[in-house]
Amino acid sequence: MPMQRLGIAARTLTHALGTGVDALWHAITTQQSGLRKNELTWCELDCWIGASPEVDSVCLPEDLIHWDCRNHRLVWLALQQPQFREVLEQIKTEYGPARIGLVIGTSTSGIRSTEIAYAARKATGQWPDSYSFQYTHSTDALCRFVSHILGLQGPAVGIASACASSAKVFLTAQRWIEVGLVDAVLVGGADSLCLSTLHGFNALQLLSDEPCRPFDVRRKGISIGEAAGFVILTREQRVAHEVQFLGGGESSDAYHITTPHPEGQGARQAMAMALKAANLQSHALHYVNAHGTATPSNDRAEAAALEALLTDSRVPVSSTKGYTGHTLGAAGITEAILTIEALKRQVLPALCDLEQPDPGTNLNLIKTPRPARLDYAMSNSFGFGGTNCSLIFGRGA
Repeated sequence: MPMQRLGIAARTLTHALGTGVDALWHAITTQQSGLRKNELTWCELDCWIGASPEVDSVCLPEDLIHWDCRNHRLVWLALQQPQFREVLEQIKTEYGPARIGLVIGTSTSGIRSTEIAYAARKATGQWPDSYSFQYTHSTDALCRFVSHILGLQGPAVGIASACASSAKVFLTAQRWIEVGLVDAVLVGGADSLCLSTLHGFNALQLLSDEPCRPFDVRRKGISIGEAAGFVILTREQRVAHEVQFLGGGESSDAYHITTPHPEGQGARQAMAMALKAANLQSHALHYVNAHGTATPSNDRAEAAALEALLTDSRVPVSSTKGYTGHTLGAAGITEAILTIEALKRQVLPALCDLEQPDPGTNLNLIKTPRPARLDYAMSNSFGFGGTNCSLIFGRGA
């Protein structure tokens, strides 16, 4: 049964190319990557990353200093965008802060603060006085921080479901609004660079020593990035031709803890469920933002799933991770926002640095950005353990 369509009132994003949706969209239309050679003073790995150029300069207000960590700094940057805050305040006035829900995805929350604390404890034998697991690393700290600084009083929940975390937030929000629990939901996600993920992916031999190249025959692996993004969903459409969230699908194939099913069975199931929820056939899609991490197995499995699902092989496909890196728990919200922008601006975003498409795939990969008629688009997010989520957005009437 089709789900209730939700209006998208506002969006904001901070990422490897700066802060703001416009900054990222400009980079995508000019095909300028935000990936850089790793120069983090606290990580020695030979890899490329998508680091926020502003996060280290953020100073939280004195009354928020106990919340200070890299993850919350990213969130702070995203939530300071004036236009976004203006819309949020209007919605708070209209509905009341108790009728606005909050759903945020993350994979590691503020774990970098714990890494720093452990290093200090090893050096001195004591935990730093400034360290607080409750206010930084705890998975629910992200929700509490956002609720506190925005004055939201509705239900709040954090979702930690690997790289599908901040895609699944849309489905939780849709269910909350459909049953009347709230009238609007702020959905989002945030993940920051940390040793745990960088060394973890390196141990799995999934980090690339050059910028990631999704779906390229010479792809070598992931470039990890960091980001924080938010979208305000409301029960009604507010502006003619506004982009709407139509529905999504979730699956858990549990094929392997880190490797996708070679034929992408779980991914295909999530995509099929998303189409059903949106009351669409696959040929109605005008664009697919693929998960496309640039690992050999992930891209091959997703391509197989898309080829089996799409009855029209001409449906354009791209992955935007070549611009931002794979932002893990923030990937879902980052790429959902880019999919929304593609529909709003009627432009197909292209892959970054695609030189030679993998001959083993039969996808209509977008090599250069171009104007196009876009009514419906899908965004895919697939995570470790076989947790899969696909979202569908469409232009309103």
